[in-house]
Amino acid sequence: MIIGALGDIVFSVSSRTVKTISNLVWSGSSRYATHALHAGSSVSEYTGNDLAKITFDVQLLASLGADPMSEAWRLFDLERRGVTLPLVIGNHGYGRYRWTITSHKIKAEHYDGSGNIIGATLSVSLQEYLR
Repeated sequence: MIIGALGDIVFSVSSRTVKTISNLVWSGSSRYATHALHAGSSVSEYTGNDLAKITFDVQLLASLGADPMSEAWRLFDLERRGVTLPLVIGNHGYGRYRWTITSHKIKAEHYDGSGNIIGATLSVSLQEYLR
């Protein structure tokens, strides 16, 4: 069952593979300028919105059909090339257009007898990309 996707990176659960997201945080903020007035209180002025941000984790285990290093290199490549990606989770598209990967971290948790990573948590940070 497909849970969602970031571009062509599919988050899914099946009898052979588990690759789902957790700890999703979607944030946004607005900008204000403060103007000091002579002999009076300062006033604030709304100047616009910052780009939205999303962070989430993906737990990748070889025993559940994932290849942690392959997935990490895939994200690293998309991040370095500045590829814009749509994000869909469930029936919902997130953002006003697309997202770029601004950073990622791998927390290696399990290794095989040869030192290969067979279990890791991949943390991904996205920033909204507008046309």
